Amino acid sequence: MSESAVDEATDVFMNHRELLFGLVYNMLGSVADTEDVLQETWLSWSGRGTEGVANPRAYLVRISVNHALQRRASVNRRRETYVGPWLPEPLVADDTGADDPAVRTESVSLAMLVVLESLTPLERAVFVLNEVFGYAHTEIAEIIERSPAAVRQLAHRAREHVHARRPRYRAHPRVRREATERFVRAALGGDIAELMEILAPDVTVWTDGGGNRKPAGLRPVHGRDKAVRLLTAYAQRDGVRHSDLELRYRRVNGDDAAVLFDGDSPYAVMVMDLTPEGDRVSGIYVVTNPDKLTHVHKEEE
Repeated sequence: MSESAVDEATDVFMNHRELLFGLVYNMLGSVADTEDVLQETWLSWSGRGTEGVANPRAYLVRISVNHALQRRASVNRRRETYVGPWLPEPLVADDTGADDPAVRTESVSLAMLVVLESLTPLERAVFVLNEVFGYAHTEIAEIIERSPAAVRQLAHRAREHVHARRPRYRAHPRVRREATERFVRAALGGDIAELMEILAPDVTVWTDGGGNRKPAGLRPVHGRDKAVRLLTAYAQRDGVRHSDLELRYRRVNGDDAAVLFDGDSPYAVMVMDLTPEGDRVSGIYVVTNPDKLTHVHKEEE
């Protein structure tokens, strides 16, 4: 291609990069894999060029979604040998509110991404395209090269599965923030009575250390009593005392959450999922695997 054609292709791709990031990230739950897929998409796009492409947006979406479906196989293989519970890589906004473009994309909550992990790759692609980004079934059929009838069936199965595991009602953001702060104070302060009060009886705790942070649970912990024991055991890990960690409240995948820093390095991201009423914590997601926190930066106050 000529230099002007390359410049045009680059401009078109960059204008759609934020959309493509959101689509692929919600399909894969990994920032690193998403960036790799976007690089593959760029190579496919730049090799093709804009000439003769009537709808560049639709073309780029189709390329990126299909690259993401291909990448899903390698993600699944890594999951099979992963040490302990696997959680999605969190998208963390900075302190200033000037979010990274990746954080501004349409990204579902960390808890929802965990549910999406139980879908087949095609079900997840259809759910993300339809429920998150509003694509019609006929449009999705062209993107994934399936019939509209097949897409409708995939969408129906995905919705039924997701809605069975996730309530449609979400607590008000202010209620979520207050519950998050109350939980974090109790958990880091070792306040067992307060934890027993705020945790739902059937609470589940996921701790994703990837084998890099010990001790860590090898499977999710269910039930309030077990959760309290696990959380109070976090008083000291890897020789780092929680009293030495700096706490910052950040938006993580669109929800209020807590980020702990050891000096300038991210130590953990803690995301809480609430009951539909918003008065109890029903799920706790703790990401401590350093490989999943490389893009989390501590902003100067």
